[in-house]
This record gives sequence, structure tokens and C-alpha cells, in this order.
Amino acid sequence: MFSDLRIHTVERSRLDDVDFDALGFGDVFSDHMFSMVYEDGRWQRPEILPFGTVPLHPSALSLHYGQAVFEGLKAFHGPDGRVRIFRPDMNAKRLVESCERLCIPAVEPEVFHAAIEYLVKLDHAWIPRVRGQSLYIRPIIFGTESHLEVRPSGTFRFIVMTAPVRKYFQDDVEAIRLKAEEKFTRAAPGGMGYAKTAGNYAASLYPGEMGRREGYAQVLWLDGAEHRYVEEVGAMNIFFKFKDTVVTPGLHGTILPGVTRDSVIALLKDKAIPVEERLVDIDEVVSGIHTGELEEIFGAGTAAVISPVGTIAYKGETHSMRINGAGPLTRDLYDTITGIQLGEVEDKFGWTRIVDVDAPVAVAVGD
Repeated sequence: MFSDLRIHTVERSRLDDVDFDALGFGDVFSDHMFSMVYEDGRWQRPEILPFGTVPLHPSALSLHYGQAVFEGLKAFHGPDGRVRIFRPDMNAKRLVESCERLCIPAVEPEVFHAAIEYLVKLDHAWIPRVRGQSLYIRPIIFGTESHLEVRPSGTFRFIVMTAPVRKYFQDDVEAIRLKAEEKFTRAAPGGMGYAKTAGNYAASLYPGEMGRREGYAQVLWLDGAEHRYVEEVGAMNIFFKFKDTVVTPGLHGTILPGVTRDSVIALLKDKAIPVEERLVDIDEVVSGIHTGELEEIFGAGTAAVISPVGTIAYKGETHSMRINGAGPLTRDLYDTITGIQLGEVEDKFGWTRIVDVDAPVAVAVGD
């Protein structure tokens, strides 16, 4: 793969300038990035370059009409010294589906994997060694053709960047607070809710900011038609444990098919815990909180992994769980997934992809 890959390394690494005890989430980036362009009907010119800006014309289609898709996944440095990437096959598949929805030529999964692995091999020293931290990997594809007509771009750029990051939510004990959104809509049937595209996140910014000003971590999105059925959280899918059954909203085209969501469902089935994917009425959630039928609420996402939810605000009232922290199932799922990611728990599902960071990269090296 990539017999014509060119690698242009930095003159001086910035690694020694990074305070790994004070990491944010995506504000420090590793030394290099992968780049490839789509021109003349094919993906070409793969390169690894020093991380930095790229030229983009002011009339580039992605800036005007939102023709951009991206992914998010993580690499981990385990106690055994091995580097693992968690479920990149699902990210590759989802990227293809997002590309199709936005008229973007897909990057084939084998190209996706190779780009990430070359980059991780080169910058593996940037993978944090502190438990809970990781190397976040952000692939993105955006239209670069310069014109103002409303039509798909004919040229694109594919970039992969990496960033050492802290845990998304700093405190893994105290549960987060959510605000159910009663007015604004993230996605509607027939729209792009299932695609990981820039426009979906743009729609979430204003309601999310309003919620944060009121003291809530994120918005709990309800359906776009009736604002009655729970869909997802701003950066996570959502799960509810009613006594012996775990319930999560089903995928109907308006919800992002999360990688961690899929992992949670697989783990629940493996543990013989009943799990249902169905419509979840917000009134059912509120009632369950007050009667005690609803024992645990947690979000699941690449950034947050598993995060307990303690409070949901709805119709001007706050509804709080009886425990303000991770319940037994929430904690078990978090420990199992992070254990698999670090190589501490048996990976019976084959979810991790091990990167041999010591293997030489046989490619042409640029100046």
C-alpha cells in the first residue's frame, strides 16, 4: 500500500514542549499529518507532512455548502507496550457511508487503515502513557473545488491528524447533567443524521451553548417531528437501564451509528443482559427516574467512552437519578471497554488493531 508515499519529517519535534499533565481535548497536535488529494477522478499523491495549514481557496465548496465528512477514533499505549487502535474497521465503514450521502468519492477502507497506521507509526511517541488519556485520530475529507455553483465538488482533500488528549469528561465519578432540547432539532427523517458530517455538528452548537450557560454538559436531543422521543446526546449515544433491561434509541437514519454504541450492545449481549433498540419516550425516562424503575443512564462515545448521566432537565424541571455517579453496569462497561483498548481485558471480539510501531516503513522519504 502507498508505494508512492512521500514522508516529509519535521526538523524539530514539538513533543518536549507538551505538558501531558495538562492536556485538553484537541488543542495540541502531533508533529505530522497524512494528506491525499482527489483529482482527475482518483485519489492520489499520498504524503505525510509536518502538521500545519493547507491552502484552501475562499470559494472552496466545503466552506460554502458543507461538503465535509470526518471520523474520530483513538490509539492507546497499553501496559504491555503495544499500540492498539480501537475498532478502525467501523470508522472506515462509516466514513464510506458518510461520503456516499454527501457525494464525496469514498476512501477505501484499506487506504483508510494504511494512512492511519503510517501516521501512528511515525508519531507513536505522542501517545500518552497516562491511564484515561489517548491519541485521538481525526480523519477528514472536504471539497476543495473553487466555484459558487451549488453542486458537488470535483476535487477533495483527505487529511488525517492526531492529537494527544485527556479524558473528555474530567471526573469519572460524578455524573453529567443533560438538558432535553424541546425546540431545536439536530436531524430529521431523510436528512443526514446518520452521517458524520460538519453540518450536523453546526446545528448542535447554539442549543449546546445555551445548555452549557445553564450548567448542563450537553444537550439530549429529541426527535425532530414531535420532540418526544429521545435520540442522542451531543457527543454520545444514550442508554437507559430499566431494571433488568437496557434500552437505547434505534437507528432510523437520524442518529449517528456510534462505534462505542455498537460495542456496548455487543458487550451487553455477551453478558446475557437484555438490550432493546426502540423508541424511547422522554416521558418514560422522566417517570422511570422518579419511580426508580430507571436505575442507570449513561452515554457512549469515542471521546467520552462511557459517561454516567445523573440529571436530565425537561420542561423547566430537573429530574435527578438516585445516585450521582456511575452505577454498577456503567462502571463495568467502562472498565471492560477501556480494558480491551489497553490490552488488559481479552479482546474476544477482535476489536483492536495492533500497530507495530517498531517495524520499518519502506517508502521514499522526502526532503
